Amino acid sequence: MILHVQMKRPSADIGVLELKGRLLMGNDSRQIEWSVAEFLKEGVKKVIFDLSGLDSVDSTGVGILVMCHAKLQKAGGSLGIAGTQGIVLDILQMTHLDRLVKFYPSTDEAAQSFDLG
Repeated sequence: MILHVQMKRPSADIGVLELKGRLLMGNDSRQIEWSVAEFLKEGVKKVIFDLSGLDSVDSTGVGILVMCHAKLQKAGGSLGIAGTQGIVLDILQMTHLDRLVKFYPSTDEAAQSFDLG
């Protein structure tokens, strides 16, 4: 498995997806879409993607992040991205994802931002 996705619920209204490995084209990346759909089904509309464990991302991975942002926004929710660093951060900034989705140093800071917002 290229990508490992773990769902967490630090609070009743916030969901966290921890992504570890490589977010690349392939069936593994569909786990992210399914996890966001499951959060929405449970009524969770504030989702944080913890990307601190990602080693690489390609254009398909960026597209999935954008699509999840759009799904959450359409449902009246929001997406935050936390822990991005190195080449993954460079790629996400190069593709201007940081203009679409707010980036945070940690999941705790992203969760606090949701609570203040």
